[in-house]
Amino acid sequence: MKKLLYICSFLAILFSSCQMEELPEATASVKDVFGSENGMKTYSYSFYNMLPSGTNAYEMDAMADYGGVNNLNAFIREGAYSAENSTGWDWGNLRNVNYFIENAQKANVTDAVKNNYLGIARFFRAYFYLDKLTRFGEVPWIDHPLQVTEDDILYGQRDSRTVIIDHIIEDLDFAYQNVTAATSDGSLITKWTALGLKTRAALYEASFRKYHTELSLANTADKYYQYVVDAATELMKKGPYTIYNGSGPQASQRQLFISDKPVTSEVMLAVVLSKDLAVLGDANWWWTSATYGPRYSLVRPFMNTILNRDGTPYTSRAGYKTETFYQECQDRDFRLSQLIRTPGYTRNGSAAPPNFASYSYTGYQPIKYTLDDGYYDNGGYNTNSLPLMRYAEVLLNFAEAKAELGTLTNEDWSKSIGELRKRAGVTGGLTEKPTVADTYLQQTFFPGITDPVILEIRRERQVELALEGFRFDDLKRWKRGELMATLEWSGIYVPALNALMDLDQDGVFDVVFYDGAQSGPTIEVPKGCAKIPIGGKSTNYLTLTADKHLEWFKSQTRTWYPDGRQYYYPIPAPAIVKNKNLTQNPGW
Repeated sequence: MKKLLYICSFLAILFSSCQMEELPEATASVKDVFGSENGMKTYSYSFYNMLPSGTNAYEMDAMADYGGVNNLNAFIREGAYSAENSTGWDWGNLRNVNYFIENAQKANVTDAVKNNYLGIARFFRAYFYLDKLTRFGEVPWIDHPLQVTEDDILYGQRDSRTVIIDHIIEDLDFAYQNVTAATSDGSLITKWTALGLKTRAALYEASFRKYHTELSLANTADKYYQYVVDAATELMKKGPYTIYNGSGPQASQRQLFISDKPVTSEVMLAVVLSKDLAVLGDANWWWTSATYGPRYSLVRPFMNTILNRDGTPYTSRAGYKTETFYQECQDRDFRLSQLIRTPGYTRNGSAAPPNFASYSYTGYQPIKYTLDDGYYDNGGYNTNSLPLMRYAEVLLNFAEAKAELGTLTNEDWSKSIGELRKRAGVTGGLTEKPTVADTYLQQTFFPGITDPVILEIRRERQVELALEGFRFDDLKRWKRGELMATLEWSGIYVPALNALMDLDQDGVFDVVFYDGAQSGPTIEVPKGCAKIPIGGKSTNYLTLTADKHLEWFKSQTRTWYPDGRQYYYPIPAPAIVKNKNLTQNPGW
């Protein structure tokens, strides 16, 4: 809970970016901060403002190929996004960190204390630059405090991605070696979160270099894959983390997202909320509201990749295309029922099937971040902590890097992918690498990948980390951005219109779909049963596919430009105008 206290610390007054520019170094306030460990600690809390908060940490996958929403993001709409409305070219957080790093060199504390807080600061500088690298690619590397004029940004050039990623790695190595905290309540940086972020950063860079052959950097990818392996191995051998299994296969993974206190046996970093401190979130509101959130609905091609419980592909089931919602939810990897509303899910003691009346477009309604009491649905009332880094991610990073290097053994598979699947109740394929490629996964998502091991690791990543903010960056680094425009936003099977459907087979009819050209269903509909039009009005974007699956937003074109410009965001136009040395990203 210590992280929460920084919001009311004196730094809110003394060290906003503007005030730092106005305070000379010799003032008493600077001496107070850098003259004691307590002052440095309090300052370091200001860095946590960079992290997602209780009001957005649950929506980091808001734009993803596998999520149908009520309004397309401008970034994937033809002509809707440009340098004129681009954002993210902001440097205030970097100024804050670099100011601390420079002044901490002169701090009146022991070297161990000084280096501890320098390690925390350099962790956050790496975090800042990883965000810039994944968003813009090449950016200026700045390692000193910016002045009022920000000359380095206004007139400097972009540094190569090699300069940026190598500095990120260097900062994280320093953080690992010097941060003294090895445990926390989940809200604060430790030496292990530095290693975790190193695996994340190095994996992004390695795969971006490998699959973006236009950069002519593929021959350097293995260097960064090895960074992933080395950092993950160190963490796996010496770190305090494990895969949490304390709530059994049907509930353990979701418990990580609905627990008030972070489950620190697996959660390495989290946004911690507190009713007592009036620091609350609004995840329930966003994920259940017809108007506040985007009515995020997972899509069938993604749902089809969640395994059967025996470890075989769901799409190997005979007739899977025409299974009812109830049927398709049976005998599946338990992460399915921890990700979406499935038969048997209840809220406030009552059955709660997918809510077609005011939320779901496809029938696959997420529950990963929501509490099961409707009390939390209509405002900022959530108290559950929100994981930002999990040991599960480190295992996935490890497995992917080793597979790409061609060094993944059965033992490696067992202690990474096998552990995650075992936690989810999967019984087959836990100890040996796969030898046969799943053709559905390959054809639908990754047609350029023939290695069954890499395919399965990618499956595991998208299932285990669903909705946690990794998907768009994963598609970018794998050079599969086209999925943002081409993946079918389809849903459950609808055998016939004007037919009452009992989605969870509890004896109560939940929904009836009817021809939207008609005024309503042609059959009598019991009270409480949702009546949903299919097609009809031009503003009704819910239709049926040729094989009778719901389909959302088919008439709304999603765009991924053939020139690949969307693998980077454009640098905002004002920055280009001010700096003649700053070049724009290709295509923008």
